[in-house]
Amino acid sequence: MTYSRSIVITCGKGVVKILRKEIEDLGYLVIAENPYSVEIKGDIRDCMYLNLHLRTANKVLLLIKRFRASHPDHLYQAVSKIPWEDYLHVKGYICVTSYIQNRYILDTRYGNQKVKDAIVDRIFKQQGKRPDSGPKRDQAVVYLYWVNSDCHLYFDTSGETISKHGYRRIPFKAPLRESLAAAIIKSTRWKPGVPFINPMAGSGTLAIEAAMIACNLAPGLGRENFGFMHLKSYQKEIWLALRDEAKKQVTNEVTTDFFINDSSLEALRAAKKNASWAGVGSFMEFHHGNFTGVKIPEEQGIVILNPEYGARLGQVEQLSILYSKIGDFFKEKCTGHWGYIFSGNPDLSKQIGLRTSRKVPFFNGKIECRLLEYELYRGSKKNG
Repeated sequence: MTYSRSIVITCGKGVVKILRKEIEDLGYLVIAENPYSVEIKGDIRDCMYLNLHLRTANKVLLLIKRFRASHPDHLYQAVSKIPWEDYLHVKGYICVTSYIQNRYILDTRYGNQKVKDAIVDRIFKQQGKRPDSGPKRDQAVVYLYWVNSDCHLYFDTSGETISKHGYRRIPFKAPLRESLAAAIIKSTRWKPGVPFINPMAGSGTLAIEAAMIACNLAPGLGRENFGFMHLKSYQKEIWLALRDEAKKQVTNEVTTDFFINDSSLEALRAAKKNASWAGVGSFMEFHHGNFTGVKIPEEQGIVILNPEYGARLGQVEQLSILYSKIGDFFKEKCTGHWGYIFSGNPDLSKQIGLRTSRKVPFFNGKIECRLLEYELYRGSKKNG
């Protein structure tokens, strides 16, 4: 499977424009886009490269075949005609996942089972043995997109989602997913060389993602296993060459100042360890204390906070005072910088008491959120 095929890269809701730019910055031509994915053309090597370098993606899907099937039996017949023995190892392991909207399928597990049966029956017929199968995504993963009669079959070349970047071994309360944190960073005015101030760091995900960008550290370098490694078309020497190339692009000459703070010692310890595992801990200055005590440099930077917003971690009434204090902190200590709040509660966000210059929509899981941007003028610019 070395010739050019459709590659679909998926992402979280609200992230697709950021993902598209990231893919285009890597030199790819986007041929289609929908709210949850971007499509390009490429081969297995491109899938390796994308899995290695993408920060805001969830999965990299390589098209196997498109076909029509209105009934589960038609699905089985179509899937069983695909030469799986050319793609999969008979002694391997297969997982089937799916997105299905079909009137005959009330439980997606039934559609998954039909695909799995067609694959292993075909391989048994051709080679006399059946590969193992199950729910684990640590080897070959086949993804079925089936809406009405429209079927697309893909290899999920990521296997486990690449929205996790492998360094967060000690999460703290309700941490941001790494891919969402990277998308948030890419939506701010921050760029390498600009001071990054994170007064409520939690387990450090926002700061770590920014530091990885600053030193050009590919997120896939910290991961040892991908779905593409379990396909017959996988060539280890190509993967090792891509890794070596990515390692050479990493720079330790980071000019960005990272000021990381949290009031919880437990959170700060988690942030330090996660940053160390990510390979960026040496670039950060950690401080334990109230968020108002974080170091604010003279040089213009961004001050970014992801406070609790009452969905799971506390009552809205208890957090209203906190948001008001964040607004005071912005006005009293952060003038001359850009301020950012990531929150899923618009009523709490109003307690900041400052006029936003931008509101960027995101979703943290099923919770609709906003990244609120504040231009914190020096002097007496009137607030609204």
